[in-house]
Amino acid sequence: MLVDDHPLLRKGLKQLLAFEDDLEVIAEASSGVEAIDLAIEDEPDLIILDLHMQGMDGLQTLNKLRDRGITSRIVMLTVSDADDDVLTAIGQGADGYLLKDTDPDMLLEQIKQAVGGKMVLSEAVTKVLAAAIRRPAVRPASELDALTGREVEILECIAKGMSNKVIARELDISDGTVKVHVKHLLKKLGLRSRVEAAVWMVNQQGEDKG
Repeated sequence: MLVDDHPLLRKGLKQLLAFEDDLEVIAEASSGVEAIDLAIEDEPDLIILDLHMQGMDGLQTLNKLRDRGITSRIVMLTVSDADDDVLTAIGQGADGYLLKDTDPDMLLEQIKQAVGGKMVLSEAVTKVLAAAIRRPAVRPASELDALTGREVEILECIAKGMSNKVIARELDISDGTVKVHVKHLLKKLGLRSRVEAAVWMVNQQGEDKG
């Protein structure tokens, strides 16, 4: 499903995706509100979501989609490589963050990877996340002891960039169960988002090796 308030961009994306036999655009939305209704109705495998839209913006839409239990892969497609936008989107459950100035062939390849369960990031975005990882989250290692074995497993998966859907498949549990565990482990660690949890775990693993 394509979600963007610019008809021209949706048309261009649709034409690009038409080159791939394995990909089909089953729905288009020009607003966040419309996107939520269509996502519930059509259950797309992948939602490509614009960040800056009139009315409900992309981050609000992302939040509401996840709150409504939508498990589709959701990839942000935007002109913004601002640190806050990137970290907030990934932290709120986006499965990727791509920039609109990406080469069309590269964009198509990344969309195919997203459908296959991989987290996809434009190069500039990868640098933002790398910088976040280099800023260690101040959390005593002993806090890991407060987590259950399952929560630790899920935290390790988050640190590898896996989405809830992929974690569920990996651990043979439901998406809903993963969501509950993520909520609990974030609360126990006093963290606000998956990104912070991933950063903390990556740093933790780095210290263990050192």
